[in-house]
Amino acid sequence: MKTTIIGSGNIGSAFVAGLLREGSIVPGDICLTDISQQVMEPFATKGIRTMQDNVAAVKNADVVVLCVKPYLVGDVMQEILPSLAENCLLLSFAAGVTLARLAQYAGKRPMIRAIPNTAMAVCQSMTCIAASESVSATQQEAIFELLSRVGKAIIIDESLMNAATVIASCGTAFALRYLRAAMTAGVETGFRPAVAEEIIAQTMLGAAALSLQSNNHPEAEIDKVTTPKGITIKGLNEMEHAGFSSAVIRGICAAFEKLNG
Repeated sequence: MKTTIIGSGNIGSAFVAGLLREGSIVPGDICLTDISQQVMEPFATKGIRTMQDNVAAVKNADVVVLCVKPYLVGDVMQEILPSLAENCLLLSFAAGVTLARLAQYAGKRPMIRAIPNTAMAVCQSMTCIAASESVSATQQEAIFELLSRVGKAIIIDESLMNAATVIASCGTAFALRYLRAAMTAGVETGFRPAVAEEIIAQTMLGAAALSLQSNNHPEAEIDKVTTPKGITIKGLNEMEHAGFSSAVIRGICAAFEKLNG
């Protein structure tokens, strides 16, 4: 499946890096575009085809992935549409750009909207997918399989896509802010920053694996390590007194309102 990725910013670069890391796609079947050849050079050295001309890049592509800022989607779509093959599928990573808005430019052409996160680079993204009515079951399965190569993918109703954006895409930053805060505490309690980061990041990874693999509610796992009058419950209660859960909820809801506003 020949795939053209328009835009080599953070998301576009993470997607290409993840596909290369996963290794089952022939690099020559991927084309990456950007206005700067220098930005694309690291990928070109690994066999990825790179171009500065979007129109030339999309010719003969089976899938075109839009990895541009939301405000650029209209301009890019108008630029490339006349050059797309009849059966080419459009995959948009642009946050907040609905399938209805994409259809204003592309009509009934098959389109899929997806929200991944930058963990695609290490094949650990959480990617949510919603497809237009014109997308066939075969096309949806092909995109699901493609995005599953760089992490976990799920199909959701498009009405939930903005919510998915704040908990999965913005969620990467929210989780890393906890990591940074915990690192600071680790330094205060005696560790060097790099060692604190390794310990806390692995602890977060382990906690996530427990949640995903056990299917237990988070509180069930928390209860296993909170003994009466113990140190864990003392720390948790101090965090809650300072508004930890409330701050997380308010932050996510504020981001959701911003996206919908």
